[in-house]
Amino acid sequence: MKLASLKEGGRDGTLIVVDRELGRGVRATSVVPTLQGALDNWDAVCAPLAELSEKLASGAASDSFSLDVSALASPLPRAYQFLDGSAYLAHVERVRKARGAEMPPSFLTDPLMYQAASDGFLGPRDAVEVESEEFGIDFESEVCVITGDVPMAIGSGEAGQYVRLIVLINDVSLRNLIPAELGKGFGFLNSKPRSALSPVAVTPDELGDAWRENKVHLPLVTHYNGNKFGEPECAEDMQFDFGELIAHAARTRPLAAGTIVGSGTIANQDESRGASCLAEKRVIEVVRDGKASTPFMSFGDRVRIEMLDKAGASIFGAIDQTIERYSGPRA
Repeated sequence: MKLASLKEGGRDGTLIVVDRELGRGVRATSVVPTLQGALDNWDAVCAPLAELSEKLASGAASDSFSLDVSALASPLPRAYQFLDGSAYLAHVERVRKARGAEMPPSFLTDPLMYQAASDGFLGPRDAVEVESEEFGIDFESEVCVITGDVPMAIGSGEAGQYVRLIVLINDVSLRNLIPAELGKGFGFLNSKPRSALSPVAVTPDELGDAWRENKVHLPLVTHYNGNKFGEPECAEDMQFDFGELIAHAARTRPLAAGTIVGSGTIANQDESRGASCLAEKRVIEVVRDGKASTPFMSFGDRVRIEMLDKAGASIFGAIDQTIERYSGPRA
């Protein structure tokens, strides 16, 4: 089952069911008006939503419509919680090296995670607005899961059963603001603006055997300004699976339905598969050439993030965004 939200009906959008080919959709308001409402009542609404999905697939949904991705909000336009991990130690090690920091041994056994902005997500075609190119604008291509209600102190072996949906995310970073913020010893704030989720969120069964061991066993493909930038394998070199990440997040508190848990930037030890962010490529250049030659993003630059199934079909639709100068109100 594939679910999305239209940019209508208020801040939380209108829930729609989308067909497997991402060509048509149907409003799910007869079942539940929003995706958050569906997550809050998953056991009651999952079967009726699946029935609606089957009607759409068979052509029996008379009120279906052609899907316009530009009309979509994030599947969850806002979420109660976004907890972003960093499960790929190749990425952690390279990015820390860029700012002269060693990777502590504890990172091998204790997941790195922070609480990110979740009061609003950009739609998959919305521009990323930034005040200045001097901030060091970067994309980060990663996978997230959306949970149901997770009890506190759940074990990692049981936590995977609470995965309701899977999405892609462009976790935007402002790299030049990060060192000063981390230097304060209190984590990210200004360096982490709003992120964007993929056009649709999918139930784990949509991935077939590509979802196993609480990991996605497919590459995540990033194009930057029209050129392929990277396609690392999501399951490879993932130090902590999503069960372990959820269990870590729920160690001392329950997680509310609709919590988003991120994998962190997808990265492999094999550098030939490219990267999922500019920072990582820059570190590789420093090691290889003695200096970084790839700049961070400029206004007008474009990033496209997508995952294809084994037949080459898009699973989640593509996040496709340009960078624009912020021109809104100022204090």
